[in-house]
Amino acid sequence: MAEKVIIPGNMEKEKLAIASDHAGYHLKEDLKQFLGELGYHVWDFGTHSEDSVDYPDFAHPLAQAVENGEYRFGFLLCGSGNGVSITANKHQGIRAALCWIPEIASLARMHNDANVCSIPARFVSAQEAKLIAKAFLDARFEGGRHSRRVEKIPLSK
Repeated sequence: MAEKVIIPGNMEKEKLAIASDHAGYHLKEDLKQFLGELGYHVWDFGTHSEDSVDYPDFAHPLAQAVENGEYRFGFLLCGSGNGVSITANKHQGIRAALCWIPEIASLARMHNDANVCSIPARFVSAQEAKLIAKAFLDARFEGGRHSRRVEKIPLSK
């Protein structure tokens, strides 16, 4: 069950989605709090403990919600960041990028119009994850030649 974080104050920003497996649980909690402090409304798709879980059970619902436009961006965390990224990218409307430093997160938004940021929880600190998330959210898609490339990503049906 997803859990909404209510942010006090009158800052109105976009709604964000976040999810993790057990390996990313603690970092997800830190990141969720940080995003709330920035004024975002954060919807937590789980997991809600360190108990062992299967990452697709959380990555698919988040990806579906971002793909449907319920949330503009999503953040996924697992041990390496790969499992959740691979899972999310099975959705045609998702462009999940594995981001381990802020520069990669910025480029993922600027050049690839990424809408999901996957973070490797076992390889970044809470402070690094916050910098990655902020870089991802602050960057803007540049369009231009990048639009042509992004338009070629989805498979034809």
